[in-house]
Parts: sequence; structure tokens; C-alpha cells
Amino acid sequence: MAEYRLEDLARVSGVSARNIRAYRERGLLDAPRRVGRSALYDDYHLSQLNTISQLLRKGYNSAHIAEFFASMRQGTDLADILGLQQAVLGPSKDPHANGTSMGIHPDSDEGRKLIEYGLAKVVGGKIMVVDSVAAEVLERSPDQMLCVRALLRFVEAAAESVDDLAEAFVDSLVELYRARVGANHLPRPEEMDEIRQVVQDYRALGEKVMASRFDQAMRRHMVTSASGYTAGILLGGVWEPRRGA
Repeated sequence: MAEYRLEDLARVSGVSARNIRAYRERGLLDAPRRVGRSALYDDYHLSQLNTISQLLRKGYNSAHIAEFFASMRQGTDLADILGLQQAVLGPSKDPHANGTSMGIHPDSDEGRKLIEYGLAKVVGGKIMVVDSVAAEVLERSPDQMLCVRALLRFVEAAAESVDDLAEAFVDSLVELYRARVGANHLPRPEEMDEIRQVVQDYRALGEKVMASRFDQAMRRHMVTSASGYTAGILLGGVWEPRRGA
């Protein structure tokens, strides 16, 4: 998950730093994470700002939005839905979780890219892979650096396609939400459990469908781009030598 200083958050959100401070003071925006004297914001804050901007454009005043957000924090976290935050982004990572240390230098090209793409961070001068599955795979790889380079090549090649896919998913989720509650309707607290379940179910369905489609496409490309026995090894881990070989 990306992190932003105040000026960076203002730039990517289109909301002035002055207004961001005002939103914090009025209770509209969650407090940033403090690291020494620095205040760090993340994608949840960016989503909150987008939600606030959308509600203001629809005619809601800041006092109404602040009251609405306050009621959300006291009960069911309605910001999950209105900001499409946790329902789309998933649970916020534990800020105290350091990840798994890897034998990659932070100043190496691979180390810088892992950090840039949000796959790792630097803790105590060491690269820490933040995703447990990725860390487990890399740790048991017989050639860790080769595996990292292959991973980075895929991430770089897929970046634009993944962004387009995510945009399409969020657009369809917004349509689903509006069809369920209305474009300008602020749902009541008693409606939220059902709405949140609908959104979470849609996300799970989308992930399942895309994982299945990706697996099918991957197998198709591996079969067409590799010789028969190589494809067999890559796809199933099994090589049955040709007869007479």
C-alpha cells in the first residue's frame, strides 16, 4: 500500500493541503500515521478524500459529512462502502508487521524496484518482503535473485493491464452500489451489513473469476510457447519422456 506525505497526498487527490488539514480537524479524515515528526497517509486516506469530494459535489456540506463519518466510526464502518476502502482494498496491514527479511541489498536495482512496487520495505537496513506468500516462495527458491527478477519482469509488464482491470472492477462495483442504494443515497446504519456483504461477495466473485481466467490464459500461452515436455514440467511438474527417447 502506497504512503504519502501531505504534499504528495494533496497532489494525487487534487485536494489542497489546507483542506486536508481542515478535514482532519473536523473529523472527516482519519489521523495519519506518525513516524517521528513526519505524518504519513495511505490509500485509505486517499479513498476517504475521494469520497469527501464526491459527497461535496453532490451537495452535502462538511458538517453533514463529518456527522455521517462520526456515526460510521461508532458502529459499522460505513467508510468501507462509501469510500470503497476495505471492501476493495482488503484489511489494512498491521503497521507493526515488518515482513520477512531477504538477502537482497536495498540499494540494488532489484531492491529499489521491490520497494517501488510495494512488494517490500526497508527495516533496519534490510529488505523485508511484506507479502507472506511471496516471502515464502522467495525463501525456498534455489536462486532467489533469479526468482525476484522474473517476478519484477512480470510486475512491470502487467502494470498497465492491472491498472485497467482494477479501474474496470471499481467502476462496476460503483454501479452495483448505486443500483443497490441509489446514486445520492446515504445508507442508514441498519442497511450497512447487507450492503457491505454484497460488496464483499462481489469482490470475492471478481477475484475468483479473474484468477480462473488468468490460469486458463497462462496455460494456453505456456503450451503454445514451450515444447511439449517443457510445458508439462512447467504446468504440472511432471515430465513423461517420449516413447523411444
